[in-house]
Amino acid sequence: MDLLEYQAKELFREMGIPVLPSQRIDHPKDLKGLKIPYPVVLKSQVRVGGRGRVGGIKFVANTIDAVAAAQNIFHLPIAGEHPEVLLAEAKYDTDRELYLAVVLDRAARRPVLLGSQQGGTSTELAMEQMQQVVVNEEFSPYYARHLTLKMGCSGPLIESVSDIVQKMYALFVEKDLDLVEINPLGISPTGQVMALDGKVTVNDAAIARHPSLHELTWKIDNNGSESELSQTQREFISKVNFVELEGNIGLLCNGAGLTMATLDLVYATGGKPANFVNLGGESRWDLTPDELSDRLDASLDLVAKSKKVKVVLVNVLGGLASCTQVAETIAKVMERHARAQGSTNHATPCQFIARLYGEDLAAAQEILKPFDVAIVESLDDAIAKTVQLTRKK
Repeated sequence: MDLLEYQAKELFREMGIPVLPSQRIDHPKDLKGLKIPYPVVLKSQVRVGGRGRVGGIKFVANTIDAVAAAQNIFHLPIAGEHPEVLLAEAKYDTDRELYLAVVLDRAARRPVLLGSQQGGTSTELAMEQMQQVVVNEEFSPYYARHLTLKMGCSGPLIESVSDIVQKMYALFVEKDLDLVEINPLGISPTGQVMALDGKVTVNDAAIARHPSLHELTWKIDNNGSESELSQTQREFISKVNFVELEGNIGLLCNGAGLTMATLDLVYATGGKPANFVNLGGESRWDLTPDELSDRLDASLDLVAKSKKVKVVLVNVLGGLASCTQVAETIAKVMERHARAQGSTNHATPCQFIARLYGEDLAAAQEILKPFDVAIVESLDDAIAKTVQLTRKK
């Protein structure tokens, strides 16, 4: 998963990589309360490149111009993607621009440091001058300095650029990332370095191990935009491991093994998960039945709230919660969602499928009968039905 620029810069800031004063803009009117002095640059927050060439980046000198520019950028699709957020950032004068990256070479199974004397929008020139250093042993400052020297840096720039590369590598390892990129790294006339743009690619298989990344990729507003999390939500995320992806299937499972197996089977069947929750409770001693029910209730809200989710698959096993308890929780959540949509027949925006197994299965089926929830005993059948439903919607 690629993070947006402003999300990547939050990680940069935490690592001590220099970034400019900035402010997230969710609506053009937010610019009336801008805390950054003009002139500023407004940047479309999309996951594709080439924003500047098509009008997704604008320099503005006052509030009137900023509001007008923001309205245009919000309505400007870039490679088919409309921004839900803009980034307002202080203007920075550069003398030179460099390219830096730390990337996972999957063939070599090693991290690789990349650097070019040519950064910014000139991709061809950047590639022509690209230098690389393979990290084939335990990382040390030597690797960063070696890359900097291969790039042709000299004087104080060797130390300052090497320091940035070291911090990029630390972020790469600490968060289990696939890519950390700064393009460009601006060099001011006085020799100061500044990450003017950034890209971070998160390894989907590793994101569950990093609660801080959960918050960056969290989307809970009805329009899909991100918003601030309450303390209760933060605590809940850290307990249940909520992960946002790019597809249209929501998954709820209990236990890391069951969650990963369900994810793998969905992908293998041709489905694309939009998000998933590991409720925990693999063991009977992890949670009480009431605690699991509460987590299931809240997790269903999390997973189903995103507009991109078409089908939610609930796969809760282990003997901790009965089939009827799971069914009652699903029914309660569906009733709540139906009321929010103004529906009188329990209809919800997405379809629910439950994979349940136990002696009280028949009773669970009766509970969910009015809600048109499919109950399936076989996991393979449940996943096949889930993927099939996404293709119909």
